[in-house]
Amino acid sequence: MKTNKYDTIIIGSGACGMIASITAKNNNKTVLLIEKLSTLGNKLKATGGGRCNLSNTLSNAEFMNAFGRNGKFISDALSLFDYKSLISFFKKIGVEIHIPDGFRIFPTTHNSTTIINALESELKKLGVDILFNTKVEKLIIEDNNIKGLIANNINFYSDKIIIATGGLGYPQLGANGDGYSFAKEVGHKITALYPAMLPLITKEKWVNNCRADTIAKAEIKIDLPKVKKLKAVGDLIFTSNGIRGPIILDFAREITPFLEQYKEVPILINMIKGMSEDQIYKYLKSNINFNILDNLTSILPKSIAIEICKLCNVDVNLKFNKLKGNIKNNLIKTLSATPLTIIGHDGFKKAMITRGGVSLKEIEPKTMQSKIIKGLYFCGEVVDLDGPCGGYNLQWSFSSGYLAGHLL
Repeated sequence: MKTNKYDTIIIGSGACGMIASITAKNNNKTVLLIEKLSTLGNKLKATGGGRCNLSNTLSNAEFMNAFGRNGKFISDALSLFDYKSLISFFKKIGVEIHIPDGFRIFPTTHNSTTIINALESELKKLGVDILFNTKVEKLIIEDNNIKGLIANNINFYSDKIIIATGGLGYPQLGANGDGYSFAKEVGHKITALYPAMLPLITKEKWVNNCRADTIAKAEIKIDLPKVKKLKAVGDLIFTSNGIRGPIILDFAREITPFLEQYKEVPILINMIKGMSEDQIYKYLKSNINFNILDNLTSILPKSIAIEICKLCNVDVNLKFNKLKGNIKNNLIKTLSATPLTIIGHDGFKKAMITRGGVSLKEIEPKTMQSKIIKGLYFCGEVVDLDGPCGGYNLQWSFSSGYLAGHLL
């Protein structure tokens, strides 16, 4: 390394940090990428279970809608670098991409190492300086302008610094919230931080008896006043102590804040593809030749049918029309909305992403530059923006990193 002065310095070598470095270098800037671990893209290795779901084929409008009320913030980054740009970028650096289900975008190897190796090779080819095993200790600010940073007790100077440090999820892969600390120290507001995209633990123990089954198109909602409109649909999987699956990974971000407030969060799950109480009644009544267990196993896995019968004190050998009125009504209600109580989770050590971050109100969406400190930029998970499963968060990381690295 020949100098301590650069046009651009990037902190963090995740998806957004690496693409920001490549983009800045392609714009003829001198670039330093700082990583506190000994290798690049450590959290990227775990993306999509290691398969690396890069993005999806939604239109920009639909993509932004998936992020909820903050989705419009993505508009400029996505306009500059959408999924088509992402595919083109990776093809240029030697990665073959495919869309096996017409929606999710993967490297053809379905291996995140392919993506990391290609990005690392491009960084080296372009001549980006990289510092490994280097911890950034402090940003250097003068008159609300970025001037550099201190890392390993050495001053590095730059008029542009990009914070791409990610969130708090997977601390074993290096996440520790450095970016939030840097932002807070220079006056930025950090919204409340919660683990998201992770399994949930239930009070009910019967879930342990249903681990072998996956429920397709389950519907889930929170059974609390004022938030009953919050709902999701997707595949549900029972675990030894709770629930997981795509629907839970997506919906956990809504539940974890309530857990902090209430300690227990009641939820209701429809596991029969949204059938209403009337539809359930008519269906069960029409199958008069079967006992109730055989009747239920035509719409539910047997293990779950048995547990619901236990919850409702149903004699599984009786036919539906022989059940007492109160038991019959309770069974129909429970089938339509099976109650579970969320009592916990494994925290950030199992969280794929973080809900919360640097306030979007203090970041300029057209550039990703801080509105408080000139020359300070943010991208990726460190900001208060997170989306569902399906390539949303990784596309956001690439898009925001590209935007931040694109401009001086």
